[in-house]
Amino acid sequence: MNMERAIIIGGGIAGLLAAKVLSGFYGEVIIVDRDAFPEEPENRPGTPQAFQPHRLTPRSRIILNRLFPGFIQELINHGAHPTLGKTTHLISPYGRMIAVEQNHDASFSRALFEWVIRSYIQGIDNVLLLGLNDVIHLQTTEDHSRVTGIVIRERTSGERQQFTMAADLIVDTSGRFSKTVQWLSDLGYEVPQAERLKVSLGYSTRRYRIPVGRKEELDGIRMEGDPLATSHAGAFSIIENDIAEMVLWNLNGRYPSTDPALFEQEIRQLGNPLLNEALQGLEPIGQPRGFRVPELTRQRFEQMERWPSGLLVMGDAFCQLDPVYGQGMTLAAIEAEILEGCLHQQLSHPKPDFELEVLNRIQEIIEPAWWLNVVSDLRWEGVEHMGAPPIQGLTFVQHYFEHVLKWSTEHDNYDIFGLYWLVNSLFLSPRELFNADMVTSLLAAGGSGEAKQWLDQWIEDSDRPLHERLEQTIPSFERAPFATIEQLMPSS
Repeated sequence: MNMERAIIIGGGIAGLLAAKVLSGFYGEVIIVDRDAFPEEPENRPGTPQAFQPHRLTPRSRIILNRLFPGFIQELINHGAHPTLGKTTHLISPYGRMIAVEQNHDASFSRALFEWVIRSYIQGIDNVLLLGLNDVIHLQTTEDHSRVTGIVIRERTSGERQQFTMAADLIVDTSGRFSKTVQWLSDLGYEVPQAERLKVSLGYSTRRYRIPVGRKEELDGIRMEGDPLATSHAGAFSIIENDIAEMVLWNLNGRYPSTDPALFEQEIRQLGNPLLNEALQGLEPIGQPRGFRVPELTRQRFEQMERWPSGLLVMGDAFCQLDPVYGQGMTLAAIEAEILEGCLHQQLSHPKPDFELEVLNRIQEIIEPAWWLNVVSDLRWEGVEHMGAPPIQGLTFVQHYFEHVLKWSTEHDNYDIFGLYWLVNSLFLSPRELFNADMVTSLLAAGGSGEAKQWLDQWIEDSDRPLHERLEQTIPSFERAPFATIEQLMPSS
C-alpha cells in the first residue's frame, strides 16, 4: 500500500477532519476545493447551509479535542461563546427541561468553526490546501480497477486550464455536490440505488446584535418540532462576538419565511415567553436567510460487488442527515476516527480491499444515524422513505420514543432524558433504550397518553417474551462504534 500522496476532494468539515487523520500516514495530503479558502471566518459559496446553526455534541467534542488539542479554547479565543455553566431550555410538546453545560464547550457559527479547524490544518507541514479548482474526472488504470488521480480544471484564469494530479488515495468529501456516483457509472461500475428520505425541510435563520449588558442574562432555547402542529420549531442561541441567532424550521414544505416582518411574526406565533423575552431589545443584522433540503440521500457503496481501490467517500457525499438533529458534524468526526483506525490496522495487518473495508465500517455508524433520522422524520405527514424496505417496527419505535420523552419531561427525570438525548446524538446505541429491562421499567413507571396506551397494548397482544420481540424489531447496531458513559466526565 503506497502512502506517498492522498488527495481530498472538498475542503469542508469532513474533508478537514480526513486531512488531519491522513497527514499522520501519507507523505503529502492535498485538499482540493472549488472555493477559495477565506483568510478570515467567512462562509464559502460551496457551503450554502453555512449560515444556518451548527453545534457540537458530546461525541464530536471529545473527538475534536483529541484530534486538535485545545480546540474549544481556540474557538473561544476567536470570539465563540463559552457555554460552561450556561443554561439551555429544552422545550417539547410535553414541557420543559433545563440543561446546564458541565463541560468546557462553546457555541459558534459554521464560518468560525471551519476557520479554526482549517487554521490547525494549515499548520501541518505535509498538508496543502488548493482552492479555486474543480475536480472534473477521476484518473484510473486502464481496466478502471484502481483510481490513480484526478483531473482538475482551475478557476483562477479565463483559460480554465486542466491538469492531472496523481495520488495513492482519493477521498471524496464534496458533500451533496459529489460526482462520485456519476464517475463510477461512467467507469462501468454498477452503483446500487440510493436510499432516500423526502423531507422538504426548510430553515430560516436571522442574526441579532446583543446590546451591552444583555449577554450574561441570555439562555439557550430549543423548541422541538411537533408533527401534529402547523407552527415551526425554533432555537435561539448566542454564537460569537456578541451576536445571537434565531432559527425556525419545518418539514413537508412548510417553510419559514425569509421576509423580516413575517419571520418575526412567526416567532411570536410560537407563543413562547422565553423566546420573546430573549429577543427583546436585540438588533437584527440583515434579513433572515433560508436553506431548503428537498431530500436526504444515503448511498450504499458497500453493497457493490466491485469497488476501485484508491477511492473512499466520506461525509455528506456518503450520507446526508437531517440537519435538525445536529448529527452531521458528529458523524463526520466518527468517520474520521474510523478511517484512522482502519489505517492503523492496515499497516499492521495488511488486507486486500482496504477501501471497501473502510466503507463498510463507516456504514456501520451511518446505520443507527440514518435509522434515527428516518424514524423521527416519518412522524411528519408527507415525508417519504424510498429505496429500502420499510423500517421494522416503525410505529412501536415512534411510540416508544414519544413515551420516553413525555414521561421523562413530565417527571423531571434527567437520567432518562439524558439517555434519550445521548442516543439521539450518536453517543450511545439505541439498544441502551430499546432493551427489555428498560422498556419494562419505563412502562411500569406509569405515565399516560396515546403512546403509553399503544405500547401497553402492543405488549399485551403478544404471546412472545418482550426480549424476543425487541430482538426481531430493533437492529442490533452491534458493530457501530459508540462511546461510553465514562467518556462524559467533564473535559477541559
